[in-house]
Amino acid sequence: MKKESRSNLEAPHSMQKKAEKQPQQSSPPQDILKQLYRMMLRIRLFEEKTAELVQKNEILCPSHLYIGQEAVATGVSASLRLDDYVFSTHRSHGHYIAKGGDLNALMAELYGRVTGCSRGRGGSMHLSSPEVGFIGSSAIVAGSIPLAVGAALAFSLRRQDRVAVAFFGDGAVNEGTWYESMNIAGLRRLPVVFVCENNLYSTHMHVAACLADTDIHRKAEMFGMLCHSYGNTNVVEVYVTAKKVIEAARRGEGPSLIECMTYRWRGHVGPNYDLDKGLRSKEELDQWMAKDPINRLEKQLLQNKLLTERDVQRIRGEIQKAIDDSVVYAKKSPFPDEKTLLNNVFKEKIN
Repeated sequence: MKKESRSNLEAPHSMQKKAEKQPQQSSPPQDILKQLYRMMLRIRLFEEKTAELVQKNEILCPSHLYIGQEAVATGVSASLRLDDYVFSTHRSHGHYIAKGGDLNALMAELYGRVTGCSRGRGGSMHLSSPEVGFIGSSAIVAGSIPLAVGAALAFSLRRQDRVAVAFFGDGAVNEGTWYESMNIAGLRRLPVVFVCENNLYSTHMHVAACLADTDIHRKAEMFGMLCHSYGNTNVVEVYVTAKKVIEAARRGEGPSLIECMTYRWRGHVGPNYDLDKGLRSKEELDQWMAKDPINRLEKQLLQNKLLTERDVQRIRGEIQKAIDDSVVYAKKSPFPDEKTLLNNVFKEKIN
């Protein structure tokens, strides 16, 4: 049997079909479009700053950058309420920001400072901001999916109209806990939305090299849930679909899965593009960068005169200032006290 080289492996065969299968969606209101644009840009500029700081060895914790995938976190989170829960992965910065997480606390966490969102103990992969419904992120692949299902079960038992969202990558579908979570969610008709960010690579392995069937959304159909898939990174399509399934979950109509074909521009971890590793080609990267969801929406807003060039520069300036301020805030913040090193590690006696 002829073995294909990694460079010859094709993207999931149904990608183009997926894009064509989607019905025409009505456009969201103008204010929503502007909010989507601003949020995607907020994530992009924060991540670009993080990449710069990692290259300077100012940020030392392993950082999995979200550049290129902004449409997913933004489109989904825009329909969530503050009291809805989001569970994330090792590539969590975009999810945290889109759910309303504070930039100062995020940057301080990356610097390992006590003012960080996890008090300087979690680093890039273990963020938490429960006050905005971002319960946590985990470095364990698929590890946060059953947590989202558990939260949805609690919402259901308490008869609350709240929704839990589990973000995960295509690599999570290799894990047994993914199937167990799908099963209990479908069986109990739980208010949970599974969002698969299929960026084609599980760390450094192409999805076609580790999944027998790359149509991930088809697997979820077996558990009796509504499934949607997109072959591009259009934030408007993600938003419209997410709004629909989140409202359905809130009405007690059970779980859904959204599979978004997307692409991380940088390597698996760190600021580099990983083109020197022979894992992906420059041509592939260029093709996905040409689909930049931010440029796409920006052009739409300019063409429809919903924004001017001056507005774009103003928005960029406002976001960049907030990010620069977050770096100053982080650098001025202290590290955790060494005396607290073992706090929250072992069970403590309660008097």
